[in-house]
Amino acid sequence: MASSKMRRLTVQFGAAVAVLGLAACTGTPGPAPSSSSSSTAPVEPTATFNFGTASMPLGLDPAMTADSESYRVTRQVLEGLVGVDGATGETTPLLATEWKDSNNGLSYDFTLRSEVTFHDGTPLDAAAVCANFNRWFTFPAELRKQAPGISFQGVFKAYSDEPVFSIFKDCKVVSANDVQINLTRPFTGFLQALTLPAFAISSPTALEAQKANVLNQTLNGQAVSAYASHPVGTGPYEFSAWDENRLTLSTYKGYWGNRGQIATINFIPFDRAETRQQALLDGKIDAYDLVTPGTFDQLVKKGVQIIQRDPFSVMYLGINQAVAPLEKLEVRQAIEMAVDKETLIRRFFIDNTAQASQFVPPKLSGFNNNAPSLGYNPEKAKELLEKAGYKGEEIKFYYPLNATRAYMPTPEKIYAEISRQLVAVGFNIKPVPVDWEGGYLQRVQSAGDRGLHLLGWNGSYADADNFLGPLFGETRPEFGYADSEVFHKIERARAMPDGDDRNAQYQAINAEIAASVPAVPIAFPISALALSNKVESYPASPVLNEVFTNVRLKP
Repeated sequence: MASSKMRRLTVQFGAAVAVLGLAACTGTPGPAPSSSSSSTAPVEPTATFNFGTASMPLGLDPAMTADSESYRVTRQVLEGLVGVDGATGETTPLLATEWKDSNNGLSYDFTLRSEVTFHDGTPLDAAAVCANFNRWFTFPAELRKQAPGISFQGVFKAYSDEPVFSIFKDCKVVSANDVQINLTRPFTGFLQALTLPAFAISSPTALEAQKANVLNQTLNGQAVSAYASHPVGTGPYEFSAWDENRLTLSTYKGYWGNRGQIATINFIPFDRAETRQQALLDGKIDAYDLVTPGTFDQLVKKGVQIIQRDPFSVMYLGINQAVAPLEKLEVRQAIEMAVDKETLIRRFFIDNTAQASQFVPPKLSGFNNNAPSLGYNPEKAKELLEKAGYKGEEIKFYYPLNATRAYMPTPEKIYAEISRQLVAVGFNIKPVPVDWEGGYLQRVQSAGDRGLHLLGWNGSYADADNFLGPLFGETRPEFGYADSEVFHKIERARAMPDGDDRNAQYQAINAEIAASVPAVPIAFPISALALSNKVESYPASPVLNEVFTNVRLKP
């Protein structure tokens, strides 16, 4: 098919998968890593694939960071017990070939794939799996302070120093290829949670040799261990090299599954959308992620392939209630009423991006069609500020530089517009720009003097808890939000069986969160990738589960 045709892919979650395309040759998600894409004998990968990213990873120990660019790399190198279907969001076999739950959902037995080795030659067995779970469970308090991106607490609620509050109980070696994970209470989304990149299994030998729990190095403004610069997993690609210009992975010859066509992946950072676009047009890269509205039309006119993902993230304006006067509900409501979401979306997001009035995307059960939204009302915002006794106190507004994220395409421009809107109703805003690779995430997710900040959340599996649990399931320094009743309701909903009652519980939680305005959800953004003519199909996934063995190149 002629390359002048634009190709667009939209993948939806649901009982059935709907794949909508503008052309019949649109690429569809490739098979899961556990399956082969062809009945013929496997061919040795030989291709080099250069992929443009918006920034370098913040670290390659997925247990320690929730950064999407870090996960993009670690998804290639490490694997979990179970995977996620890129199209449907359903749980699929990965390092475990089968599993079953027992004891009323308190025990899960996994049968491991046989004859699998980590890249350093260490065998994958039940002891290796338990070594990882026990590492996460016993993360010391000091390490947890250094690494605010740890996902274990958001999912399992607590660590070994507070076992009564933790959902995780223990991991038991049943046999070499059989492992049992026990919980203290039921958790409906447990299997789906295990699909998070944070729970990928690392070589216990490498973890020990590289002192993975000792964060004595600094990378992109964050404290990291030596392991975070050289991960060792069971995935189709192994770590090769990393410098300021690129990060390189190489095909793992001992991989148990389909190795695809690509032998070498180079992740090359371009912190501006325009430079990513030009690199693609110049043939320096074969694809790049995070096409922005400002470059979208230009790419279409040049006949570049564009693939869009269905929205599965939320962009928000964070509010820190630990800083005065933001502890006052009227002030937070004034902030929400001052923000013109329609203008922001029209100017800075790809077409068909939807406004957000809550933090759970529309396609998930638990989305509340009637969640309270104050709407854009600058005059009412002024009245609320006067009622709250706001006297023009300075509010520090943090925003990232040199960053593009699926949920936030042009943060500097978004900041400028939101700041203008807030000033227009009477807020005294002090801009605090922080380079993304200079520790932005660390600064906005830790205690500090910021009042407002820009951030977002990428969903990783199709459950409302994946959004509400990490953001509002407990007190977090990012928001200073401490509603114990909401915390309890989120905890209760996690244990409820799928169905109408659980759905209603999450809808009620969404309404309560929206009413208290701990942050202002702005948009459920659509993100897009641009592909060169070299690419026949790319496994675009709303949950970003895009393993490069499933990239198909033209002959």
